Amino acid sequence: MSAQRACALSDLEQDTPLRVELDGVPIAIVLDSEGEVHAIGDTCTHGDISLSEGFVEGQTLECWAHGSAFSLCTGKPLNLPAYEPVPVYVVQIDGDDVLIDPTVTKEV
Repeated sequence: MSAQRACALSDLEQDTPLRVELDGVPIAIVLDSEGEVHAIGDTCTHGDISLSEGFVEGQTLECWAHGSAFSLCTGKPLNLPAYEPVPVYVVQIDGDDVLIDPTVTKEV
């Protein structure tokens, strides 16, 4: 499979996660305060909670339900109760299009 359009860059608000689903894979896309676009798995590994409903601070996304923060760069949880990472996807920007391949995760 190849990268597909997930959203428009102009759809993203700084530090506000956007949930998309590509080929059945839920993904949280975040434009951080430094202008970098990140894509991580949208489901918290502690519970079946959408991370895109959480809070962005720096390069972390915090689950609103239990407080675990995940690195937007590595997907690793930075605190309990989560201890398993979420997948991190490669993001490509083509003009105003944000492209993601939901079958390929970053090696971190």
